[in-house]
Amino acid sequence: MADITRIDVRLMTANEEGAGTNGWVFLDIAGREFHIDSTRNDFEASDDYTYTFGTDANVLEPGRNDPRFPQLDTDDLDRYAVRLRFEPNDNDDDWGLERVTVTVNPTSSFPARFDNPTLISTGTDKRIWLGRRFGKAVRLRRY
Repeated sequence: MADITRIDVRLMTANEEGAGTNGWVFLDIAGREFHIDSTRNDFEASDDYTYTFGTDANVLEPGRNDPRFPQLDTDDLDRYAVRLRFEPNDNDDDWGLERVTVTVNPTSSFPARFDNPTLISTGTDKRIWLGRRFGKAVRLRRY
């Protein structure tokens, strides 16, 4: 049992026409949902960026997107499903997700890492398209 002080979420958008989005992206972890967004133009084609929640946060609304308030615990990482959720702007807003990895307490002796095995390598046959017509969530498992 340890406090969750930082969560890093690395997201890669496919390098393909139409892969980018202006939709909303969320992370469900340890029984809570976090809004993934920054001051950058996020989720554009070929984008590769790591979003940080908690210590050294680089996300919008860092105080309200902080795993320390209320304090989350690593025991809850296996009690609740971990997933990435996409909320498109409209029926034609799709997102080509190339890769997602989540690391909890990355600088600790025992960081927890989550991934989706479908996305372990990059390539056109490895991406997952998210949108209203084909699903809006990707579940992650500990590795």
